[in-house]
Amino acid sequence: AMTASSGDLSTMVRRCLLTFKPFRIFVVGIGFFSLCFLMTSLGGQFSSKRPGDPPFTVRAEVLSGPESRGVLRKISEMLEVILKRMDSLSKLGNSTDSHRLEELSSALDRIQPIGLVERIQAIAQNMSDMAVKVEQILQRSMSNNKVREGIFGQCETPKDPRYPDCPSKMDWMRARWTSDPCYAYYGVDGSDCSFLIYLSEVEWFCPPLAWRNHTGTSSPKLLSRIQAVFQSDIGSLLEQVGTGKESLSFMKRRMRRLASQWASAARRLNDKLRNQWREQKRILVHVGFLTEESGDVFSPKVLKGGPLGEMVQWADILTALHMLGHNLKISVSLKELHGFLGVPPGRGSCPLTGSLPFDLIYTDYHGLQQMKQHMGLSLRKYKCHIRVIDTFGTEPAYNHEEYATLHGYRTNWGYWNLHGQQYMTMFPHTPDNSFMGFVAEELNATERLHIQRNKVNNMAVVYGKEASMWKIRQGKEKFLTTLHRYMEIHGTVYFETQRPPEVPAFVKNHGLLPQQELQQLLRKAKLFIGFGFPYEGPAPLEAIANGCIFLQPKFDPPHSSLNHDFFRGKPTSRKVSSQHPYAEQHIGRPHVFTVDFNNSEEFDAAIHEIMRIEVKPFLPYEYTCEGMLERLNAYIQNQDFCSPDAPFPPVNSSGAWSASPLGPFVSQPNSSLLAWASNASDFPSWPPLSALRLVASLEGQSCVEACQSAELFCEPALFRFINIREAFSALDFPCEGLDSEMNHLLPAFSAEHAECGLQHDPLLFSCAGSSTKYRRLCPCRDYRNGQLALCRDCL
Repeated sequence: AMTASSGDLSTMVRRCLLTFKPFRIFVVGIGFFSLCFLMTSLGGQFSSKRPGDPPFTVRAEVLSGPESRGVLRKISEMLEVILKRMDSLSKLGNSTDSHRLEELSSALDRIQPIGLVERIQAIAQNMSDMAVKVEQILQRSMSNNKVREGIFGQCETPKDPRYPDCPSKMDWMRARWTSDPCYAYYGVDGSDCSFLIYLSEVEWFCPPLAWRNHTGTSSPKLLSRIQAVFQSDIGSLLEQVGTGKESLSFMKRRMRRLASQWASAARRLNDKLRNQWREQKRILVHVGFLTEESGDVFSPKVLKGGPLGEMVQWADILTALHMLGHNLKISVSLKELHGFLGVPPGRGSCPLTGSLPFDLIYTDYHGLQQMKQHMGLSLRKYKCHIRVIDTFGTEPAYNHEEYATLHGYRTNWGYWNLHGQQYMTMFPHTPDNSFMGFVAEELNATERLHIQRNKVNNMAVVYGKEASMWKIRQGKEKFLTTLHRYMEIHGTVYFETQRPPEVPAFVKNHGLLPQQELQQLLRKAKLFIGFGFPYEGPAPLEAIANGCIFLQPKFDPPHSSLNHDFFRGKPTSRKVSSQHPYAEQHIGRPHVFTVDFNNSEEFDAAIHEIMRIEVKPFLPYEYTCEGMLERLNAYIQNQDFCSPDAPFPPVNSSGAWSASPLGPFVSQPNSSLLAWASNASDFPSWPPLSALRLVASLEGQSCVEACQSAELFCEPALFRFINIREAFSALDFPCEGLDSEMNHLLPAFSAEHAECGLQHDPLLFSCAGSSTKYRRLCPCRDYRNGQLALCRDCL
């Protein structure tokens, strides 16, 4: 057996005691006392170490009964001395510690057990380690006790008029905090204090708590601004798009096919902008309709003739953002969305774990709904960063949740309370929204010449890849038979084993063609003919770009949510006058013929004219790669829906305008239009105020129509500058009364009552909508040649 001298033990204890703080000494003392009690209870019997003994057990000699009892008596006496000294020692200053420790050491020197000292040494070492851990626990406990002492009685629900929802939210938390694991993730444990901490620090329904340490809650760091640099290679983009879905494969094939055109367009735009400084944005693109959770109905149809317009647009959006040089992340699953946003674990009731790591988020209606389910209140906080890709458009009357509910505009797709221009459309048909668009393949001079030389004058291709579009109804059989008398008709209808019975026998069906083969077919054909569906797809523009004439049916009456199932439930009152209104209104003859297919004479006349004329391939600039890059870059650098507009007009502005009978407006030379006066105050705006033209609509006319009649474009971002009394005076409207209310037709003048109405809620500024009771005040603007979305001074 190993032995140790009392001097060694004394030295060891002295070092331990000098190291420990007073409360550590107390812990060690209690440990020795517990050891003594244990040995006394065992009757002083020690045995050799057994396999089951604890790892710190030390082998000792077995002592006889009387001898062991004598040793234990000595230990007991000395421990009593130690315990008596502990209390006084813990209260002493550093000046007397040394003297007291010498007394303790002298007392310990009188202990002379054989083997037992070794055991006590080992236990003391373990007690030293335990004391450190106990100290840490005690420190946390004491800290929590202080907090509890400080907040005792202060975890009652505060009654603060600035936080009126706090009491109801506290009641909800008491009843439902276990409904989502995310609350426990944020530290909620069922106590009122934890509810208050959560509701004041994670959410914002309760006031900050005075007894909480708020130094750790700092505002997010302002990231340094980085310049965006145009890109020419799409390799990294293709890697981000990923694999595993046929829809993604389709998008990647399109990206590769148009890569060289995108690169050339980026270089041209960079030269046009003269290397102006552009800020690089952190952008998340979440394609909601491709997620498994939304059903991903498109991927299985890619190879079966399903609608590809949405995937064409998304592929072009991704490529444009990449080419503009932004920091891009792509999500096509909820798991990816959670990871990129920082969604806490649970069912989506809680806000994000940090600030939004993106400047912009591009998504669709499916993705917007998924964000609502998984971002909690963060969606309300960060929704100004969101851009919604919306094919058919969302008008303000449908977007404003309260107004839509009260006035019958509520649908399944609107009511998000976004700024109208946060919705981005495929065509510029809804000025209240931003026009995103897509691109069609451009031809070089050699390709254009080849097409013109090799056109087959009597060859027509039918617009429709699904057999359901060919069902012979509503006169289709008649006009197809008529067309067949003059032209050879080709189709590209999908089939697996046998010819679709819906396709007439005289039609040469090629089946579903890859994009390049379809391009070759269009380059030969003279005519591309539509059946009336699908509405507003990309195919007619691609056909026109390849030298085809597009023949489409006229709708009389126009199709809308009031009379057609397809549009019913969509958040727009727009009236569609043909299968492709953009082609009808903004391209027109000779490239586009819009006729009544039920009128055989009109149809025959159109076919004869089409066979006589020759057209060159044509593509509007806004649908080229450069046009889309120019438009999207302008949006990213100038549109800001997170900074609230300053109140307008400013308090001191009316005095400056009172000298002019037209207020801040001025008459245009040789025109009835009013412009913003150059000597009037200039206010931050995009588009700039120099583009503004004030127009009064006719009764029953929308601002879209009023601006179009003046060869201008309605600009909702400029509504706030004409929503003033002076605008009515400038237009000679006699206002016997002037009111402000929530109405998507305001500002407007009611001739019947000689009343003028101002718009109360900026979210309801709308170019759409008309009434026979009102003459609307409309903010119109000019536009760049071939680029409706941008005014002449917008770059």
